[in-house]
Amino acid sequence: MSRGLGDVYKRQPLDYTVTICFMIIKKGGINLMNTDSKQLTFKSFMAFTTPTMIMIVFLSLYTIIDGIFVSRFVGQNALSAINITLPLISLTYGIAFMFATGGSAIVAKKFGEGNSLEGKQNFSFIVLCSVIIGMFLMIIELTFLPNLLKLLGATENLYSYCYEYGFIITLFTPIAILKSLFDYFMVTANNPKLGLINTLIGGFTNMILDYVFIVVFNLGISGAALATGIGLLIPSMIGSIYFMNQKNYLHFTKPKLKWDVLIQSMSNGLSEMVTNLSTAVTTLLFNLMMIKYLGEDGVASITIVLYAQFLLMSVYLGFSSGAAPLISFSYGENNHPQLKQLIKYSYHFISVASVVTFVLALILASTIIKIFTGGETEVYHITKSGFYLFSFSFLPIGINIFASAMFTAFSNGKVSALISVLRSLILVIIGVILLPILLGVNGIWLTIPFAEFITVVISISLTKRYASYYHYE
Repeated sequence: MSRGLGDVYKRQPLDYTVTICFMIIKKGGINLMNTDSKQLTFKSFMAFTTPTMIMIVFLSLYTIIDGIFVSRFVGQNALSAINITLPLISLTYGIAFMFATGGSAIVAKKFGEGNSLEGKQNFSFIVLCSVIIGMFLMIIELTFLPNLLKLLGATENLYSYCYEYGFIITLFTPIAILKSLFDYFMVTANNPKLGLINTLIGGFTNMILDYVFIVVFNLGISGAALATGIGLLIPSMIGSIYFMNQKNYLHFTKPKLKWDVLIQSMSNGLSEMVTNLSTAVTTLLFNLMMIKYLGEDGVASITIVLYAQFLLMSVYLGFSSGAAPLISFSYGENNHPQLKQLIKYSYHFISVASVVTFVLALILASTIIKIFTGGETEVYHITKSGFYLFSFSFLPIGINIFASAMFTAFSNGKVSALISVLRSLILVIIGVILLPILLGVNGIWLTIPFAEFITVVISISLTKRYASYYHYE
């Protein structure tokens, strides 16, 4: 699965009884048990967000395993081909996460206001529209796939791999959107545990089928695509069954056609859409620059680094996804003391996690790269030298991801989008064009740190600016 190369799951025992201190299901609705902020503890907060973090970390792991199988058993060109097709995949997930994050914020706020029926109607309408849009996108991409791949930079050596992978992955576009929606809405539904289990099932299915299809049946890159698709299909089916159960407090009901809800979802989740579309644009630029400076080995190298990035930043993505519904709920309930605690705990966690992630990146760099290359190949040496420079991005990136998610939770799509578009598009484009002129290939590796460090200054400033407006000062 290639989502996350630019842009989201380890198992451990969790005491979900702690979650009860945070959120409970009561009389068909969801209530924060603790209206007194003194009762909100860092432990209870982390108990709620940890399942989502584990879910995203696990997703990153089985995404990486896809890349490992392709790299080791199909070849470096096949790995490069996956990165060539990434812009198409990014578009799919851009739509998925736009409606998932934007829609879950709306639904969580409705429940926080005590309007559960409207929340269910909005949820059903958002899911229905998202899947229909996914089907249209699938048809368009399949129709123009050969031309799209050439436009994305597929060379003669890479084209056949790109087409095989891209065609199969595109067939699963509606399923990918549905699965992404369920990942987010299960957290909103106060059932992050099921979301975790569902993702584990899909992940293990993907990994097992990677081995079966690629190694046993020798299906090559097509096997990787099929494994990914089926790994998305099974969780989607489980999620559908869950939300069809009328006994669950959040479930499908007859959707009410309210186009303003759809527009608001798109507006709220615009930052996530921008992030993924930005990934498409910047991935294309990175690929073209790497081909210019280092050839196809360079594309394979940047692919490995981006896989590693997804793994190391997955904690931030998971934490932000888990915290966002709680922020939305507290905001909708006008529970300002609790909201203040949520924001404070979030920034404390992100700050510590950033330093830990940076240190781990430096320590594990060689090990991670060798898993893909199988040894000290030319691609290994290219990747290693670049990865140390790239790793500095892990210091500010967590704050930027959380700040964007926080403003999405407040239904402030404009500010959220501003942060996202700066870090993932505008500053990246500026960096990838200008820095190589000054620093050569090192400039390519320093592009992401350049973008993230500038953005973090803006993220912190905006967080302070809006503290009194959203009452978390």
